[in-house]
Amino acid sequence: MSLGINYGQVANNLPPPAKVLELLTSLKVTKTRIYDTSPGVLTAFANSNVEIIVTIENQMLPQLMDPQQALQWVTTHIKPYYPATRITGIAVGNEVFTDDDSSSFVTYLVPAMVSIHSALAQLGLDTYIKVSTPSSLAVLENSYPPSAGTFKTEVNTVILQLLKFLQSTNAPFWINAYPYFAYKGDPTRVSLDYVLFNPNTGMIDPYTKLRYDNMLYAQVDAIIFAMARMGFSNIEVRVSETGWPSKGDPNELGATVENAATFNRNLLRRQLGNEGTPLRPNMRLEVYLFALFNEDMKPGPTSERNYGLFQPDMTMAYNVGLSTLASTTTTATSSTPSSASISLTSSASSHKFERKRERAGSEEKGGSHGSDGGRVGVVGSRLVGQGRGIHEVLNEEAMNLVEDKKKKLEIEAKAHSAILLNLGDEVLREVFDEGKALGLWNKLSSIYMKKSFVNKLYLKKRFYTFRIEEALR
Repeated sequence: MSLGINYGQVANNLPPPAKVLELLTSLKVTKTRIYDTSPGVLTAFANSNVEIIVTIENQMLPQLMDPQQALQWVTTHIKPYYPATRITGIAVGNEVFTDDDSSSFVTYLVPAMVSIHSALAQLGLDTYIKVSTPSSLAVLENSYPPSAGTFKTEVNTVILQLLKFLQSTNAPFWINAYPYFAYKGDPTRVSLDYVLFNPNTGMIDPYTKLRYDNMLYAQVDAIIFAMARMGFSNIEVRVSETGWPSKGDPNELGATVENAATFNRNLLRRQLGNEGTPLRPNMRLEVYLFALFNEDMKPGPTSERNYGLFQPDMTMAYNVGLSTLASTTTTATSSTPSSASISLTSSASSHKFERKRERAGSEEKGGSHGSDGGRVGVVGSRLVGQGRGIHEVLNEEAMNLVEDKKKKLEIEAKAHSAILLNLGDEVLREVFDEGKALGLWNKLSSIYMKKSFVNKLYLKKRFYTFRIEEALR
């Protein structure tokens, strides 16, 4: 899997790096990025299998243009830790082209990158550690449709220098891409399902005829087309940041636990399939999710402090499904809250979570209604009150009565998300690759539902007698 997670540390209540490493290891996440060169983190991550990208702060760029200063920096901040700590990349600055506070550093960017790369080469490390810089999508003048992707005229000169450097060093172009911002900025025109990777009609690029079913892939391909317009068609694009906030201010539409869980879970499923974009379907897209923790000291709107998959105490902010990748016998996390089976409740107002392994285990074992069939029954009972759609999707005749195609897709997406969000990790592991609600339910039934007439009758009665309000009016 090519998924990594950004490990931000703008907080005063985070666990020590050694505990963070245990968490990543328990989740079988082997790639992370930090926003500095913290000695504590680099030391703690030594002799682990976690690859790490470090970052040079924007304010350091003028100083590091000097080859001697760059060599001193690499000698001090990289060499003492490598190879024990698996440093694989150096991010020189962050969003230098489009950050209002650092736009004055643009002219220093590529010279600093060249000096850092030369220093690595002097120390024999350039083969193992790649040098690049993450840019935001604001670097583009046009991004829709993807084939119209072009860089802003005012940064073309430096972008050309950057692309020449990346091509000569075989380094990737890193992009920070957040479909959330597109939805937040224009929720009436931007489809929520399209930005969340939910089933939707998608869009077809009128020039390439390529079909896009999600915004992230379209954004990445827009970068690829923009580079091609400047004569560079073979540089790999990687997503250095993407994510979705689980909480926001009243004017931050879409910043909810449900949307955050849906976005990240759908992205994880695609990462498990090693997907590429429509333009490069055979090259898996490497993605770094933002972020590992909620960071309480980040400035800005509420959303900025709520991108984390985990709370600072290492309990889940919501269940995205990462722990389905972890072995149930992993000793490093057998006694930590993060290894428990966590299920999102149906209450949108309280966002409470169930973290007791004993309770989850007894429910998934079926209680008094069979060791397997009960698992499906428990999921069914949790879906009461989650909105219209579950019953219709699982009843083909009912779905045929829904004539509006867009509405049908909305029902399908909500039903699929509702089922996934109510599964414990052990069950989720078995059905994670199912993209449709009906297929998901049928797989649950085939795996866990006993074939006896009594069990079938009980489950169907529990499920099909639900009276669910019409939520899509």
